[in-house]
Amino acid sequence: MTSRWSRALLNPVTLLALVVLLVLGVLVAAPLAGLIGATVPAGAGGTGTGTSWRDVLASPMSQNLFWTPLRNSILVALGTAVLSTVLGGFLAWVVVFSDIPGKRLIGVLATIPFALPSFALALAWTSVFRNDRVGGTPGLLGSLGIQVPDVLAWGAVPVTLTLVAHYFSLSFVIIAAALASLGGDLIAAAELTGASRLRVAVRIALPAVSPALLSSFLLAFAEGVSNFASPALLGLPVRFQTLSTRLYGAISTGDTERGYVLSILLVAVAAVVLYLGNRATRGRNFAVITGKSSRPRLVRLRAWRLPVLTLAWALIAATTLLPMAVLAMSTLTRRANSFDAGFTLHYWIGASDPGISHGMAGVLRDAALTTATGNTVALGACVALGAVLLGMLGAYVVRRHRGPFVTGGIGFLSYVPFLIPGIALGAAFIALFGSGAGPLPSLYGTFWILVLAGIAASIPYAFQTAKSSLGQVSYELEEAATLAGAGTGRRIGRILLPLSARGVVGGAMLVFVTVVRDLSLMVLLVTPATPLLAVQTFRYASEGFTQHANAVTLIIAAVSVTATILARRLQGARRPWNA
Repeated sequence: MTSRWSRALLNPVTLLALVVLLVLGVLVAAPLAGLIGATVPAGAGGTGTGTSWRDVLASPMSQNLFWTPLRNSILVALGTAVLSTVLGGFLAWVVVFSDIPGKRLIGVLATIPFALPSFALALAWTSVFRNDRVGGTPGLLGSLGIQVPDVLAWGAVPVTLTLVAHYFSLSFVIIAAALASLGGDLIAAAELTGASRLRVAVRIALPAVSPALLSSFLLAFAEGVSNFASPALLGLPVRFQTLSTRLYGAISTGDTERGYVLSILLVAVAAVVLYLGNRATRGRNFAVITGKSSRPRLVRLRAWRLPVLTLAWALIAATTLLPMAVLAMSTLTRRANSFDAGFTLHYWIGASDPGISHGMAGVLRDAALTTATGNTVALGACVALGAVLLGMLGAYVVRRHRGPFVTGGIGFLSYVPFLIPGIALGAAFIALFGSGAGPLPSLYGTFWILVLAGIAASIPYAFQTAKSSLGQVSYELEEAATLAGAGTGRRIGRILLPLSARGVVGGAMLVFVTVVRDLSLMVLLVTPATPLLAVQTFRYASEGFTQHANAVTLIIAAVSVTATILARRLQGARRPWNA
């Protein structure tokens, strides 16, 4: 018995599995445990005071601290989910099933908003619709003498609409892929029985893509609940609080224990939403792919062709083309959001001038932004490398290990970060690494806490990408190498890694993009010693430096879109609706 356990422990795959579980435990389980422990009374094994839960949930301050932000979060998330699914579904139907011209270009442009930072659209909105309610320079409409109502300038409506403009792109991708799998043979068979187009749509097409519709709804809802950038830029100035902004306010002002409670509650809200969605589709059959497939049948729009084409391009223009144009133009105006004073390149290349923006130089000449750019690129590269390496090793263990406990544990811990909103994960890392605990050092204020938090947040994407890439490599190749005497490291380095390199590198690029444009995860972890572009943009916007904020946003957008396009090319993935 002893020798059998010894042989099992000395097995390279088992040792590798233990290492992966240990790393996942430190990056995923430990931060969550530290977050919970910081809210538990010291006498019960925690480090908290024991009053934070009562303060948040059942005290005179709980209405403003939790219940009102929760209501606002659900309101924004529900609006985001419904509109994103409707608009994404409409555009997916247009691209997959309609006969309008230029639909491939529409399909490409529809995927761009999700590659942009979420705060890009919020900044573009303020550049156009900002009014004088909170002071500062009004937007373009205000500078033209057009009075913008408060409901359109601040609060729930603009927050929801900017999130829709960002997340409808994700809904489009999910629903378009599902519609492309709905072969024309199913539609033709229904029509041969005499079913009308309306009946075919309601009884066949809609049920067949309902998992995709539900998935896009749930993802948009979860993202709407946890998004920080849009509520912070468009809600905080008028005290419109959501759970994410309230959490940020609590921790940034030193009220950390209540902030940790809000983090746990935010995780719980996201987890409940995803659980209900999975439960809604459990045990139901939505199979539409058979051994004999056919291309989707195009719908001849005839008289509706021009109206549908106009509506599709209006949606693309409002969510992709116009926001980028507004941001670009706003960086060239001498006075924020006004064309009257003329144009200048100062905010890009100008030297420091005490009469402009309190002496701030253009973004391309600002040493602080140069440092932030270097940190951002270095962080993206380190996180991409670390996450892909961990994902690759985890996927290899799941592929080779026979123990259900080990493989199940790795799979579970690799999925958990998907349930944790970025700002809550940042709070969890502060709870764990803020002052150090046991063998874990204090990392707050260092570059490495950003790297570890980024890797933890990226594990679900890196693991799934690596698992998919390794799944395409036949077991026979590895078995042949084993018979030839190749060890585990040699098999991974000489066979599995080269053969799956395209998918793995593509996944690394996507992780890089996510880290570069992410604000929610990093906003609590960044200090003046470790500036990042996304956080610097938020601070510029909060302090009223509109041109600088928009210029940095365009830099981030350019990096994100370029890397996204490169990732798609490396993965060799073609869009199924273009087949």
